[in-house]
Amino acid sequence: MNEGRTIRIAPGVTISEDELDESFIRSSGPGGQNVNKVATAVQLRFCVPRSALPERVRERAIQFAGQRATKDGVIVIEANRFRTQELNRADARARLVELLGKAAEPPAKPRRKTKPTKGSIERRLKAKAGRSDVKRMRGRVTDD
Repeated sequence: MNEGRTIRIAPGVTISEDELDESFIRSSGPGGQNVNKVATAVQLRFCVPRSALPERVRERAIQFAGQRATKDGVIVIEANRFRTQELNRADARARLVELLGKAAEPPAKPRRKTKPTKGSIERRLKAKAGRSDVKRMRGRVTDD
């Protein structure tokens, strides 16, 4: 195992590979008879409270993880898309990096509600009245 390597999440935000706990489990899905013999699925665990992430990123990471986070703040990601441990391991790590990357982004400004201007309301009502006149003129022909 590569001890001490870091994984870059975002500018100025990294985690150490030592903070990841990976275990291999048997996978359902493709693999034929091999699926019953070889543990190819990966269960990746990342303990957010003990990580070196900034506080704001920690809080948002647990929020974004949703049901993938335990009560203790451990994010659990299971990857079993592929038939090999290496690909599943890379997939689990990529999904963790994606989740932490979203958490590292600053939150978007909340939308402020605005009212339409008086002029825009008048223009809209005038356009509606115009359409109404056009449709009324298409009505039944009367003998006058």
